[in-house]
Formats: sequence, structure tokens, C-alpha cells
Amino acid sequence: VLGHFDPGTDFVDVAGTFNDWGSSPLTPLSDADGDTVYTVTIDGFTPGEAIEYKYRINGLWDGTEEFPGVGNNRLYTVQPDGNLLDVWYNDLGPGQGQVQPGPTRWWNDAVFYEIFVRSFCDSDGDGIGDLPGLTSKLDYLNDGDPATDTDLGVTGIWLMPINDSPSYHGYDVTDYLSINPDYGTLDDFTAFLDAAHARGIKVIIDYVMNHCSDQHPWFTAAQNLNPQYRDYFRWSATDPGETGPWGQDVWHYDPSGYYYGLFTAAMPDLNYDTPAVKDAMFTTASWWLETMGVDGFRLDAVLYIDEDPGQLMNTPGTLQFWQDFGAQVRATNPEALTVGEAWTGSSTVVQYVTDDRLDLCFEFDLSYAMLDAVNWSDAGGAGFKADQVYNLYPYLQFATFLTNHDQDRSFNTLGLDEGKMRAAAALYLSLPGVPFVYYGEEIGLQGTGADPNKRAPMQWDGTAGAGFSTGTPWEPVGPGAGTYNVQAEDPDPGSLLSWYRKLIGARNQSSAMRLGTFSLLSASDPAVLAFMRADSLQTVLCLVNLGPSSNGDLTVTGSAATLAPGDYLLTDLLDPAPSLAVTVAADHSLTGLDLAGYGAHLYELTGASGVGREPGAAPGLGLLLEQNTPNPFNPATTITYNLPTDNRVQLGIYDLQGRRVVRLLDEVQTAGRQQTRWHGTDANGQPVGSGVYLVRLAVGAQSRTSRMLLLR
Repeated sequence: VLGHFDPGTDFVDVAGTFNDWGSSPLTPLSDADGDTVYTVTIDGFTPGEAIEYKYRINGLWDGTEEFPGVGNNRLYTVQPDGNLLDVWYNDLGPGQGQVQPGPTRWWNDAVFYEIFVRSFCDSDGDGIGDLPGLTSKLDYLNDGDPATDTDLGVTGIWLMPINDSPSYHGYDVTDYLSINPDYGTLDDFTAFLDAAHARGIKVIIDYVMNHCSDQHPWFTAAQNLNPQYRDYFRWSATDPGETGPWGQDVWHYDPSGYYYGLFTAAMPDLNYDTPAVKDAMFTTASWWLETMGVDGFRLDAVLYIDEDPGQLMNTPGTLQFWQDFGAQVRATNPEALTVGEAWTGSSTVVQYVTDDRLDLCFEFDLSYAMLDAVNWSDAGGAGFKADQVYNLYPYLQFATFLTNHDQDRSFNTLGLDEGKMRAAAALYLSLPGVPFVYYGEEIGLQGTGADPNKRAPMQWDGTAGAGFSTGTPWEPVGPGAGTYNVQAEDPDPGSLLSWYRKLIGARNQSSAMRLGTFSLLSASDPAVLAFMRADSLQTVLCLVNLGPSSNGDLTVTGSAATLAPGDYLLTDLLDPAPSLAVTVAADHSLTGLDLAGYGAHLYELTGASGVGREPGAAPGLGLLLEQNTPNPFNPATTITYNLPTDNRVQLGIYDLQGRRVVRLLDEVQTAGRQQTRWHGTDANGQPVGSGVYLVRLAVGAQSRTSRMLLLR
């Protein structure tokens, strides 16, 4: 019960089918000998009798009971003798924290936003987006105040390449320790990074390790037969005649010999069989993490790092390389994120997020399945693929998205149909995984064909905005293109932008939506995808209509583990009032649900067996103290908690001997989700040392405690 239970003020009881789920009579456990093992003996059972039960704290159904939600009960068949039930609360031993089917990290709590700096915001009028412009728009992404709902709510940013480069896109780098002068300076980047971190936004940058520019000093020296740099690249006296995965020539002529470049002649591949190359690129990665303070990397073209004769991708050397790189990153910053672009099938991609290689990879197959499902109004393929992906990867360790900078924009792929766009957004922002939103997707930004069109300027007010250093200025095209912009959509509660804000806000406020398990349900309408997200605190029934037709009599069916028979309250996280009272039938079906065309409901389920919130009560989890983020941390961490009612809040930090280090709060706060920061200092403002600390939340007669780790 550690993390939820204070022996001085709380008690544990058992509730089940044998005592009307704790209402008749209350059955508390006791610890008479003080060994921290709580017991109770109950008689009156018949051999062969099947019972369901779970343990609670203080006789309450407030989200702190074991396995909250629908049907998440312990099961037992009574034996003629020897009925000793010896369990850990939540099936966890001491120090294991909240129950999770697998380990999760800070990025599992995040929603990322991919940005092409050149196209985002121009601060100086030169027609090119820049870092000061990006910094000026951070409040649009996240204003740092969890009480507001006027920002997008993203908590992570992925920056496409920001290093110096001769091209507009930046994927051919000439200096890995630089900032592209079109975008600003290293000081501008530091100012941006500090401003993002102050708002609770993590920042990862594109690190292009597979290849560099043919104008990089390493390559120009190699062309001139400099022996120090010649082996930084792969050379051949004659053309080997190899072609790449999409039939392209990969060997390119130079007067000094043919050189290997998978993508174009302007992007020669680096040769990682040369130790100096690997050392230089690993050292550069550590510099960005340690000196500049970025939170990780998006890694381009991870399939192609090492080539063997006749095999240009997925070689043993490539897999070993990413294992080595993962070790380097973790040694520099154990909290850094690595996410790879492995543009291939899921069964191959999974190799890159196992054996301590990368943390995440983008799930391209799932993105295709989601877009196809919406275009065809058929949820079957998306449900099958989502279930397959969920069970294929380490728990929740994959990145979800609709499209990115290399693909036609999702709004175009979905036929410029705003309803389809809403359904697709609801789908990937509620499914498991770590979601990545491509900039402008949330306002219906368009772009097809040539790459510059797919990376078109962000539409703040309906004008073309930032341009490009090459090519003709981009202009909005297609029906209604001029109406899809931030200025028009921001005040409109029915806009696509407002819909994205709702979806991301619901995810941010729901532990089950971010960290929970995934269970596919069946729906009576083939256009509806129905599934459960559940963790130890919350169960959410997700319904997404991928078709244009409303369904006012939808039936979803699950199992004893997902939809147990009984009466429940459904409270939509997207529109919390009023709650809907429903009954799950004996066949685990729930009928009569109403779902608009291209609509979605994210229903929190409470009230099993008549227990839970009263109808009309505010949605929430009761008194809840979440795990602080980041954890471990240095120098500061965010503490998040939920208050069921307005109340006096006392929040303090303690050492493992129970001595208070500092009191952070002693004040009356309003109901709902609250956050505060601890900067690793004591009551006198002095930094405390590395170690495990306890954060204790006391509200009235209730309290919650969790552990945190400070690493100096």
C-alpha cells in the first residue's frame, strides 16, 4: 500500500461479493503485531463458492482502491481447507510504486509537436522562420499554466534539423555543433530551450547521423585525399552498381573515386567502421545533451547506418551501432529520449527498441492503418493493427502519428474533410503510444507533392507567412484553405484547433489515457472503434466513430475483465457534464450509446456495483498524488495531484527518516488537477543532496505519499 497508505491515519479493508462490496459489513484488516502485514479472518463460506474481491483504503472507492475501474477484481474459488490468500496490495511489493504492466518513462506522459523552424514563425521579416519567432509562439503550444485551456497542451517538441546546412531542409549538415544562421545563434537556441523548459516542455532535436553534407569539411578533405578523413566515407575506384531500397543509385562519381550516399549525391553516408567517425558523432551527441541541455534526439534513417555487401539496411552492424549509441546517451543523461525513424514494417521496427537500443520508433504501419480506416469508414483494420502494435513492443514504447514532413499532410490524405480529420485525431491521441503532432495539423494545414509544400508555413492569420530560402513562396490551396488558421480558429469552440485542445487536454489529465493498458472491444457499428484504456487509478471507455453517420443506438461488448455486469456512470473526459448512467448486461454488453458522425467519447467509468461518484458530481479520481516528473530529477521536478473538492492542502518533502525537509504548500486550493514545483532545496533555500525523498500530500483527514529520486 506504500505510496497511498499512512498507517497513522488510514486503514485497509476488503470488499467483495461476500459483504456487498464493503457496505455490509465493513471488513477492516489489522496489524496487531506491528510487522506491516495486515490480516483479517472471514468465515461463512462454502467450498466451491466463487468470490470476487479487492482491497481498499479507508473504505472508499476514490481511485486508491486496488485495480480501480470496471471488472478489475481478484477472483478466488473457496477450497475445503487451506484458504490463505497472501497478496501484495495491487500485486506490488515494497518500493515498486503504482501498478503498471511494464515500465514507463517521462515521454509516456508527453504529447510531442514536430516543428520545422524555417516554416513556423518569422521574427525579423526576412521570410524565414527562426528561433526567436518560435520562442514567441511557445504560449500557443503550452503557456505553463495547467489551469488554462487556451493553449494546445503539448509537453514535448521535436525540432527538425537546426544545424548549419546548405539546403532549406537541413538534413545535410555541415557543422553538427552549430545553429543554422537562418534560424539564429546558439544563444537564441539557449533562450528558446530555457523558455520551453520553464513551461514544462521537453525538447528533442533532429540528429542526422547517417549522412552529412557534401560541403562538410570532412567530406571536402576526403575528396582531396586527406588520409585523416578519407575513411570517414566509403569509396570505390569503380562504380559497384548497387541500387538502394527504392531503386535509386547509391554510388556517386567524384574525380577521386565513387562514394556511397544512400539518399543523394549531396548527402554522402558516414562510415562508422572508422572509429574516429563514431567517436566524433558520439561526442557531439553528449555535447548537445550535457552542455546545451536538450532532452534527446529524433534520429533520421536509423535502418541504414551500417551496410554490408548486398544488404544496405537492418544489418547486424546497424543494430549493434544503436545499442552502442543507446549506452552512450544513457551514460550522459539517463533521462534522455531517443526516437528513431525506422520506415519499415512493425515486425522489423521492434528490433530497434529492444536490447537497449532506442527508446521509441515511429509506427508507420499504424499510421497507414488509421488513415485508411477513416477514409474507408471501417474500424476493423485500425483495431487489428493497434492491438498488434500494443502487444508487439515493450509496454507503450512506440510513437504514434498521422503524417510527418516527408508525407502528404494528413488533411490532404483525408480529402480535406474536417470530420475525417477530427476522427483521425481522436484515434491516435487516445490509442496507446507516444503521440507526435505535425505542426499545423491541428488547424488543417495543407501540403502535397514536393517536399516544400509538405513543410509549408504555419498559418497564424491566413497569409502565407514565413517563406523559404529557395523556391517560390507557398500559397494556401484547396477549398476553404484561407479559413484554416490560428487567428480564425482560436476563439471558435467548434474549430479543429479547439478539438485538438480538448483531445490533448483529456490525455494530459487522464493517467489511463497516457499510461494505461489497451483492450479492444467489439462494436455493433463497423465504423466505430471501441477500446478500453485502464491503469491502477482509472478506466476509460474510448469510442471513435470513423464514419459520417451518427449512431444513436450503439452497442459495445467486452468481457468479464473489461465490462463486468452492473450499473455504472460514464463521464466524458471531452465534455464532463452530465454523467450518463448505464447498465452492463450479463453478456458484457453496453447498449444505447449515442455517437455522432466522426465523433468521439472518452468515457471514464465509475460506479461499479453502485459505488462511485454521485450523478452530477465533478469528474475526477478522488484524492490522487501522481508520480513526480521527471523522476529521477535534477535540479527541479513537478508534483501533480488531484483534489476532489475545494480544501486546505498541505504538501511537504520529507527524508526517509520522516524528517520534514521543506513545506511547499499550506493553503486552500480549488478542486481539480493541481501542480507545484520543488527545486531540490530545503526550508532555507539551500540545495539538498542526492537521495530518495518522500512527498506527502495531506488534505483534511486523508493523505497520500510517494517517493522521488534526486540525482545531483
